[in-house]
Amino acid sequence: MSKPLRIGLVSISDRASSGVYEDKGLPSLREWLHATISTPIELVERLIPDEQALIESTLIALVDTEACGLVLTTGGTGPAPRDVTPEATLAVADRVMPGFGEQMRQISLQFVPTAILSRQTGVIRGQALILNLPGQPKAIKETLEGLRDTAGKVVVPGIFAAVPYCLDLIGAAYIETHEERVKAFRPKK
Repeated sequence: MSKPLRIGLVSISDRASSGVYEDKGLPSLREWLHATISTPIELVERLIPDEQALIESTLIALVDTEACGLVLTTGGTGPAPRDVTPEATLAVADRVMPGFGEQMRQISLQFVPTAILSRQTGVIRGQALILNLPGQPKAIKETLEGLRDTAGKVVVPGIFAAVPYCLDLIGAAYIETHEERVKAFRPKK
């Protein structure tokens, strides 16, 4: 049996990390992943402030030390001066995967016109995929799962449909999904 995928979860918020309000990003990600991934996973969680150097060192540690093959961040992707998650993510990247950010914005634009202000990105560091997700739990779910019609059929795929195959290609741990939640795309052999 292969080793479970280790997934780093990073919620980036000055106020939540200092206790001003409760963090909703980590619980939302944790719940969504456990409901969606059918193979064993291990989660490594961090709640940190919007400090570029700290975000960079956290991402590096999760990939290089904690051996996470997937890292999901939430928060810090807007245009405000303290929103530095994309800069930190790009600073630790070996390669950029622009399609992930493009698709997240495409999905979010179906709900709010301000989605164009989001700067989510996806990158590869070593054998890990790092994705910057939106900050709100509803938007996290929408971008991961995609858009469904009234009958529940996916009309715009979410980004997670591409994650398992991307992990295969970069040499991370193999994962399967519950297809009723997210049908992972892998080319036929």
